[in-house]
Amino acid sequence: QVQLVECGGGLVQPGGSLRISCGAPVGSSNSYAIGLFAPAPGKEREHISCISSISRRDGAILYAYTVNGRFTISRDIAKNTVYLQMSSLFPEDTAVYYCGAFVSGFYCDYPGNYWGQGTQVIDSS
Repeated sequence: QVQLVECGGGLVQPGGSLRISCGAPVGSSNSYAIGLFAPAPGKEREHISCISSISRRDGAILYAYTVNGRFTISRDIAKNTVYLQMSSLFPEDTAVYYCGAFVSGFYCDYPGNYWGQGTQVIDSS
């Protein structure tokens, strides 16, 4: 069983910034694609951002168009952690953000293989 642990959510003012961390298993950088998802109308979870495994797609990155230019995903290989830096937050960004691991390593195609418990991001407006 692969365990993912999210942290870093919280209350943020409109236009503010926040960073979510996703702790992944040792060696996951070479094995899994890691994605951040959030619930959306009509969907259980919607893709926010994805970083592919280094061995499969050299850590290629994708963003949903709604967050492109505002959010940045990155990976610290030594810490086995993926970060989602969220900036210029809108009230619509309020959600529980879930970290998922995808064993194909290529893309973050929902429903994925393993999930964290989620971390709440709340716009304070």
